[in-house]
Amino acid sequence: MDRKYWETIAPKYDEEIFDVLQNDTSGSIVAAVEAMAAPDKSVIDIGCAVGKWIPVLAPKFKHVIAADISAKNLEIAKERYPEYDNVEYHRMDMSADDLTVIPCDAAICINAILTHSLEKRINFFQSLSLCLNKGGQLVLVVPSLESKLYTNIIADRWDVAEDDKAPALKEAIQKIKNINQGVTDIDNVPTKHYLREELQLLLTQEGFDVTLIKKINYPWTTEFQKPPKWLAEPYPWDWMCTATKKS
Repeated sequence: MDRKYWETIAPKYDEEIFDVLQNDTSGSIVAAVEAMAAPDKSVIDIGCAVGKWIPVLAPKFKHVIAADISAKNLEIAKERYPEYDNVEYHRMDMSADDLTVIPCDAAICINAILTHSLEKRINFFQSLSLCLNKGGQLVLVVPSLESKLYTNIIADRWDVAEDDKAPALKEAIQKIKNINQGVTDIDNVPTKHYLREELQLLLTQEGFDVTLIKKINYPWTTEFQKPPKWLAEPYPWDWMCTATKKS
């Protein structure tokens, strides 16, 4: 997932990309954002895409930086939310070797560290620290590798997948070449997924105190067009993490 991919998909982002905000029916992510918000604080939305989290952030923080690798995404976000005059839009590649950014008091990063490139992921996690002042708080959401494997096992064993999705899922099960790095396909796009313990280690190495890691559960309709009625808990999930940059 490079800049070209995101620039191409930007006009159809709402149809193509999973909406975490809409599908977090527990409200856990919004609650985590509200817990770190204050009217005198600044916040950066890392990988803001078309700006779905701006209406959550702008009323609760003094200043919002909406950052994304795609100029088209930022253009769409700016057009959608002209009422928020405390938002700045910046094109920013968090996986670049060099990054210049003004650190904020808080940050969110919602399913943005997805690249299959190990080098780019290392840079991205290092950049998370650069985006925050000392003592700054982070809310991070990433795809769960455990959840992806769990979904694939169900699809393969019980043949749950729809005909149009079955080949992609079976191929993911049988032909994953990068599984040792947690890279598996979403809609035929190699996408990084994270183990809970891996996530905690990565953040700790970059100078964060991890305060919480929890599941953000989603309905089975996010994985299958027509999930069988017997398919209930445990549901598919992403990992949400809250962390504080060490002083």
